[in-house]
Amino acid sequence: MKCPYCGYRTDKVVDSREAEDGTVIRRRRECMGCGKRFTTYEHIENVPLFVVKRDGRRELFDRNKILNGIVKACEKRPVSVEEIESLVDKIEQEIRAETDGEVSSQEIGEKVMRYLSKLDDVAYVRFASVYRQFKDVKEFMEELQQLISQSQKKRGGKR
Repeated sequence: MKCPYCGYRTDKVVDSREAEDGTVIRRRRECMGCGKRFTTYEHIENVPLFVVKRDGRRELFDRNKILNGIVKACEKRPVSVEEIESLVDKIEQEIRAETDGEVSSQEIGEKVMRYLSKLDDVAYVRFASVYRQFKDVKEFMEELQQLISQSQKKRGGKR
């Protein structure tokens, strides 16, 4: 690390601490040339993540788009802000762990639906109705029937 005061290239780390919830390391350094101290910050380098849209376009991943979609789906439902934030965090972590820089918008939508189906049935149906772009009521009813069937299996077939 080059000293910002004298340009000398050798220093020693005097102190290291986590910052910003453990995503950054703050280091106090002392120049071996002039003896002055300075601070550096070490960040994890995030590889840019691109979303491949249905029409083939690519755009930078934006977690706020997922957040906004889930917030709309959960509107007036008993789902807390913390649950929504946690859901978005899980989805983003899963995507970054599974991909090498590109993910399709369909994969993202399917992940959101999978998590929403566990969180709130109404929010799931709301999101699915927009995401799946149902052509008619029949397709929508088929989705509802699947949801009802899954819900009954969870409860052991009881109504």
